[in-house]
Amino acid sequence: MTRTVPQSDLADTVMERLTAVYPTGADATRAVGAAAYMKGVAPFLGLCTPDRRALSRTVVEGTPRPDEADCTAIAVRCWELPEREYHYFAVDYLRRHVGRCSSGFLPVVRRLIVTVPWWDTVDALASHVVGPLVSADPKLKSDMDAWIDDDNLWVARTALLHQLRYKDATDADRLFSYCLRRADHPDFFIRKAIGWCLREYAKTDPQAVRDFVDGARDRLAPLSVREATKHL
Repeated sequence: MTRTVPQSDLADTVMERLTAVYPTGADATRAVGAAAYMKGVAPFLGLCTPDRRALSRTVVEGTPRPDEADCTAIAVRCWELPEREYHYFAVDYLRRHVGRCSSGFLPVVRRLIVTVPWWDTVDALASHVVGPLVSADPKLKSDMDAWIDDDNLWVARTALLHQLRYKDATDADRLFSYCLRRADHPDFFIRKAIGWCLREYAKTDPQAVRDFVDGARDRLAPLSVREATKHL
């Protein structure tokens, strides 16, 4: 990842601990299986999620709360490491501390989204980092309006999924508009995301989703319709 990394004493501490602690739980056999499951997007250390998060607690124990520069430095430096578990650490860290970041943090998250992209990091960043950033600063909705039309499918998927946890606060008109704008996208991950975000919103307003799908059925991919109506 090519970008200037802010100077951060906290990042120095966290990264020193992280790169010392995570390898202690490495499992070569599990690493091979994890890499295969994730279609070879990155090598793995072979940490199962409960063990990894236990090690993460050791890494951050006693450290101060970060500011935005710290979050940037930790995330970027984690992404510069090849093993996927370091990226997962960064995602978890940002989920925990996104409230300490301003709208100016969005370009950093976009860079993470397009670097070594796959659903395992992109989806968490979309709903747990981008979503809260947009909720905190409605001016970022215009960025989402641009992202939905982006040629990078992971950026577009993020725009679709950023409202995933909004529930009653969901901007339904924007959600439905995004689904229609990418309804003819040929990629599985976009079609699946359309169905997923509709299915999630159906938990809040099932009639609105039912009406939308009925009216757009001839435009939506069968996969999107199946996912959207799975529980309707």
